[in-house]
Amino acid sequence: MAQSATSRILTTVVGSYPVPDWLAALPSEQALVDATSVVFKIQELAGIDVVADGELYRFDVNHPDTNGMIDYFVRPLGGVRGAIGLADADAFAMISGMQFRARPAGVVEGPITPGALDLVSSCKRARSLTRATLKFTLTGPHMLARTLLDRHYKDSGSLAMALAKVLAEQAARLDADVVQIDEANIPGHPEDAEWAVPAINTVLDAIRGTKALHLCFGNYGGQTIQKGTWVRLIEFMNRLRADHFVLEMARRSTEELAALRELDSRFGVGLGVIDVKTTLVETPDDIARRLEQADNLLGSGRVRYVHPDCGFWMLKRSVADRKMRALVEGRDLFMGHIGS
Repeated sequence: MAQSATSRILTTVVGSYPVPDWLAALPSEQALVDATSVVFKIQELAGIDVVADGELYRFDVNHPDTNGMIDYFVRPLGGVRGAIGLADADAFAMISGMQFRARPAGVVEGPITPGALDLVSSCKRARSLTRATLKFTLTGPHMLARTLLDRHYKDSGSLAMALAKVLAEQAARLDADVVQIDEANIPGHPEDAEWAVPAINTVLDAIRGTKALHLCFGNYGGQTIQKGTWVRLIEFMNRLRADHFVLEMARRSTEELAALRELDSRFGVGLGVIDVKTTLVETPDDIARRLEQADNLLGSGRVRYVHPDCGFWMLKRSVADRKMRALVEGRDLFMGHIGS
């Protein structure tokens, strides 16, 4: 029997879910509502404690490798030009650490404003379709700043803070139990911490519910695109005002897991135990063993959430669904063991 949401380790997802074929073939608002309802029901039947809407409305066929994680947020903003010329592409190619993108998501030509960005309505849709504990996700200011070609602020910190203020204004109005900021670039660039921390904290401070921060080393087309270690990120993480972190750990070493002992005790640890870069479905025993290892290394009660490493959008639905069931069964198996 599945644990209730009062379990000391809650199961959750990182955000995205594979876009159903029928939604991609004939998109409409009603089809999106129907598809989101299906995504919620699948999670609820699997026993997921904290569900997400699957981010189906963010998918962009022109940018499939990032599932709309970037362009969905950048395209509506005021002060950002979406038409990218050759000179823009050439200038962006010179920016360190962004080789995974051939072109910028946009060109900043004036003060950034919300424009047509509307996260609040998307969150309201999700909230209306489930009674479960709801997580809503948004891409963070560091990640967005890194993907833009800046011809206005000409300073990374100023650009990130401008983005943060726009995101914070909307984050303050999100009716979700958990709001998760996604930052998938800074794990490979901890040297950006000095200007990234104030911007990320600006968004975190605006969140009314539980504040989560997802960190991973990249998931571009199913490939890890950045090198780095959690050891180099601990100082950065300890400066943030999050309640818990949602961390990629399924492919990381025991030494990397042990590094989290230096994380301030005020933070909850979300442990990635499902590898989204493979179609191999983990067994409940696999999940239970990873939780046991984390409990032994970090101390009992340190892990508060268990989840996939990243979003499910690249996988087939049948694989994603089986991985979610294994996640819940593995958590329950582990909790049963320590309970006895």
